[in-house]
Amino acid sequence: MAQNIYDDPNFFKQYIQLPRQVKGLNGAPEWEDLKAMIPDLKGLKLLDLGCGFGWICRWAREAGAREVHGIDLSQNMLEKAKEFPADSAITYQQADLETLKLLPQKSIKVWLLGGAFVFNVEHPTWTAPRNPNFILDSEGHNVWPLDSYLSEGPRITNWMAEGVIKQHRTISTYLTILLNAGFILVAINEWGPSTEQIKKFPDWSKTRDRPPFLLVKVVKLTL
Repeated sequence: MAQNIYDDPNFFKQYIQLPRQVKGLNGAPEWEDLKAMIPDLKGLKLLDLGCGFGWICRWAREAGAREVHGIDLSQNMLEKAKEFPADSAITYQQADLETLKLLPQKSIKVWLLGGAFVFNVEHPTWTAPRNPNFILDSEGHNVWPLDSYLSEGPRITNWMAEGVIKQHRTISTYLTILLNAGFILVAINEWGPSTEQIKKFPDWSKTRDRPPFLLVKVVKLTL
């Protein structure tokens, strides 16, 4: 079972204060690039894996999706999602994505056939290091200490709490899994802030040296 750090009261108290949780999608700097990968949703279904507070679920309905299903491991996340005005076309399910069993009427084949799978994960150069923090090199420059990149598996970090477990996979592993499952790669974005975004948020300049997110879009034409 995946670690459910989000249902730890102390962790969640800090987590809900992050800009992307307070402002929603407007607080997620990578959102515009991720949104550009999502096809026109008018009349379509959307399955949101790791839906959190349901920001994308609600956006999808506004964008014309006829049915939306959000899944998350955290009860705290789902309770927050349900605090927003109810929409009969949006349903939520608590489940571990590592052992996911969709509700009978939410067959994964129905959702994926002819559709697109778009996802956003922490960039592998971020998840790889044993000590994921910038350090000063011999010339006094901030550098990212990339190590153990090809050694995949869990990483234990301290992020708003001690002992947070993240899973590290290489870019090639992500893509190979998708290709072997019959998906076709459409787009990939090693996301970093634009010049204009850095002018507005100078603290993001470091992410030009180490991209924070990997955005991927694949499609599946046959089962």
